[in-house]
Amino acid sequence: MTPLRRFASSPLRGDRARGPAKPVPRRVLALLVVATLLTGCASPTTGVGYYWQSVTGHLALMQAARPVEDWLADAQTPEALRRKLETARQIRAFASAELGLPDNASYHRYADLQRRAAVYNVVAAPEFSLTLQTWCFPVAGCVGYRGYFDEADAQAFAASLPKALEVAVYPVPAYSTLGWMNWAGGDPLLNTFIGYPEGELARLVFHELAHQVLYVKDDTTFNESFATAVERLGGARWLAQASEAARLEYARFDGRRHEFRALTRDTRQQLNALYAQTALDDVAKRQRKAQVMADFRSRYETLKQSWNGFAGYDPWVARANNAAFGAQAAYDELVPAFEALFEHEGQDFARFYDAVRALAEQPRSDRTAALRALLPIRVAASATPSRP
Repeated sequence: MTPLRRFASSPLRGDRARGPAKPVPRRVLALLVVATLLTGCASPTTGVGYYWQSVTGHLALMQAARPVEDWLADAQTPEALRRKLETARQIRAFASAELGLPDNASYHRYADLQRRAAVYNVVAAPEFSLTLQTWCFPVAGCVGYRGYFDEADAQAFAASLPKALEVAVYPVPAYSTLGWMNWAGGDPLLNTFIGYPEGELARLVFHELAHQVLYVKDDTTFNESFATAVERLGGARWLAQASEAARLEYARFDGRRHEFRALTRDTRQQLNALYAQTALDDVAKRQRKAQVMADFRSRYETLKQSWNGFAGYDPWVARANNAAFGAQAAYDELVPAFEALFEHEGQDFARFYDAVRALAEQPRSDRTAALRALLPIRVAASATPSRP
């Protein structure tokens, strides 16, 4: 999944998918039967009920998807959506041909979910730490979030967490099934992100496909930093051959994001430094934390004045807390190290992926240390993880 990476979208929504529903594959039916037997009346926010909502939510998403070719051939498909789907088809071919990303069933279908997000993530962190609470799952291992297909379920679970935790719930435009569902049609393109600027659409597809190249259980920062590095490197290559209009559109979009990320990165560093001060008691930390957060919001308002009315980050800023900052950090922390590794491997994606796979075989502490050794001194100093 890609939390906190794309804060605002403008999906182009057509009519609901038309035509008869496809038969449910037998393996999916088996999943449904098992989930039904296990679940009973369990709550969808916890226990086996959580897995039930995951199975049924993803099944509904898959059933809503149709091949991109069908949408392009359908006279009722809006012209704006048709253009986006054609671009997405080109991006998908580029991903495999030029970036060495998996050539499989994913992103050859499209679904309009009739909602603003694919899933809604819940993250939580203590009052004086940016270290996220983790939850463990059979396939994904331990991760710093829980995802829900229904926003109300996400909010209900967030409300059930201990009051000592700071909690955030945010919409996620796309997620990866890590290649496990390619036999059933793969991960589809969605209305939740199809309307992104061309360069950002390419980056999202590259990011999610990167998760199918490699995924390490119990190491969210490694996984997301790797995928983010692939999206950045691949996005730059895509834009190099794209139209001038696409490059200009993306430059405006990405310029705001870089400015906002610089602000949030600086705020994270201030919070980490504050929380590490053992000489301060909780009352003093609480007061200084309030000052840091007030300064963050004031600086954001100043920054926003140069964006010609763009306010897409307002919801994130309004709910910003330790959990929100901690989730954002997972996507950024080791990206410069992976980019340095790509340069070390001669800017060759196949060699780069092999080098990352070799790192993944090492114990977590060893691979993290190896990546940090690739960082410039200034960047390495700023990437110090938060203390629990």
